[in-house]
Amino acid sequence: MFAAYAARIDRDQPLNGLELGERPAPEVRPGWTTVNVRAASLNHHDLWTLRGVGITEESLPMILGCDAAGVDADGNEVVLHSVIGQTGHGVGAREKPSILTERYQGTFAEQVTVPAWNVLPKPKELSFAEAACLPTAWLTAYRMLFTNAGVRPGDSVLVQGAGGGVATAAIVLGAAAGLRIFATSRDEAKRERALKLGAEAVFATGERLPQRVDAVIETVGAATWSHSVKSLKPGGTLVISGATSGFTPKSGELNRIFFLELKIVGSTMGSKEELTGLLSFCAAKGIRPVIDSTLPLDRAREGFTKMAEGELFGKIVLTV
Repeated sequence: MFAAYAARIDRDQPLNGLELGERPAPEVRPGWTTVNVRAASLNHHDLWTLRGVGITEESLPMILGCDAAGVDADGNEVVLHSVIGQTGHGVGAREKPSILTERYQGTFAEQVTVPAWNVLPKPKELSFAEAACLPTAWLTAYRMLFTNAGVRPGDSVLVQGAGGGVATAAIVLGAAAGLRIFATSRDEAKRERALKLGAEAVFATGERLPQRVDAVIETVGAATWSHSVKSLKPGGTLVISGATSGFTPKSGELNRIFFLELKIVGSTMGSKEELTGLLSFCAAKGIRPVIDSTLPLDRAREGFTKMAEGELFGKIVLTV
């Protein structure tokens, strides 16, 4: 079957390890099922995999891709929850949870196998492309906002780095839930698009806000860390799920964190129950993921290049 996969690890030039070509069709394990992929979406996790994060040379070649929507063996339209082993289903209770591509082959292929427990019905209101955007970036944003940030309708939230998949999702989901969303970006066009998605106000990266906020959604990392901490009200919450600009900020702002009793919460992906809630929320409220572009699987390299260069707003979808 045709697939996009990591053939080599290159920490400095990750796209050098990306190959497109034929790979063996997946074998079904007991308790697992095969899904014919109709659409899958790119995440920064795929670039990190090409850099060797969460994977070893011994695991290669590894088909990339965490997200997918497709059709199962019984003809049902489904969405995949990409955290394998979160409850032991299909792998045994002692195996640590992992995301597709860390231990098991991913979704950038004609077929993928996952534990049957990881398959959810696709809402009829969502297309395959839209549904394929939800299980990683949008689920991450959903958990950051509604589980870890502790915000309620009317609260204020700063979303750093408008344009990325998680940030875009946080703007849309937060606005739909009645939150006051402030967003930042270095790019004026992205700031304008954030306003159209429901942000109350937008600012250049690092610009001082007119007020402090109840929570910050942080995925940029080093470049925005100080601004995120300084933007919080006393007792506010900073939720971080990524660091696309690097892991080491110039200042940790530790004095502000302890003196203002700020909360720093790490957040990774989300549970199957949260994905079920996200799917229902999108269907009920008419929410649709923001799709930057849609490409056939054999043009996956174009999508990877665009994501690596940061030249996107929303999700890049690969169709099969």
